[in-house]
Amino acid sequence: MSTPTFKALLFRGDELLVHSEAQAFPDASLAEALGLEREHLHRVTHTEQAHYHAGWLPRECGAPEGHEFKKLRAIYIGWDAEAAALAGAGYQVAEWARTHRFCGHCGSPTELLQGERCLRCVSCRHSAYPRISPAMMVLIRKGNQVLLGLAANSPTGRWSALAGFLEAGESIEQCVHREVFEEVGLKVHQLQYFSSQSWPFPHSLMIAFTAEYLSGDIQVDPSEIAQAGWFGPDDEWPEVPAVYSVAGRLIRDQRDCLPPHLRD
Repeated sequence: MSTPTFKALLFRGDELLVHSEAQAFPDASLAEALGLEREHLHRVTHTEQAHYHAGWLPRECGAPEGHEFKKLRAIYIGWDAEAAALAGAGYQVAEWARTHRFCGHCGSPTELLQGERCLRCVSCRHSAYPRISPAMMVLIRKGNQVLLGLAANSPTGRWSALAGFLEAGESIEQCVHREVFEEVGLKVHQLQYFSSQSWPFPHSLMIAFTAEYLSGDIQVDPSEIAQAGWFGPDDEWPEVPAVYSVAGRLIRDQRDCLPPHLRD
């Protein structure tokens, strides 16, 4: 059995350093060549072929010959799902390490605990773990129609299922009911889990459901939703999220039940 290689997931903000000619991550030795010491690389995961570690580079750092910095979203769109997931995990680990070099309680430096992904203050012992922000997503069904909305701050202009972050003390189901009522004024029932996805923009866990319409008329909260509407077999559908996202899969899964001319 061959010895696993060490790969580096090196981020400059939300840009990842990759090989220019291949969809591949550089060896960890490149991190040292760029001045990043081994103790500043944090373990992400490992396979039989490679061990992956993540770190962050200063904004002024340039790409060495044969490499380039690529936006994380571009990797999610253009690379295979396994590599994109590795990049997403690496970004969250690197951002956690970058933003927790000093204690949020007393301001003292932190140090990495052995055998645990935790940065602990050397003075007051406050511990910081990588942040994960759970968010619900729900596609509401009403007969042969589904509800799609255009977020007020959408960077792509694509319509999607409703989504929102959990608040303190909330269950995921409570969040679904609250967000739906707040965003579009509807009540739903018969929630059914669909799937989940780690979403590193910046550190979310998307938990997707379907739900059945119960009552109410669409009344959007303009601070959250620009437009919302029901779409069924006889309607022209708007552009929806790409298939690499759980939102894209959720919507397409429902569209598979519609006549062929409405499928992608």
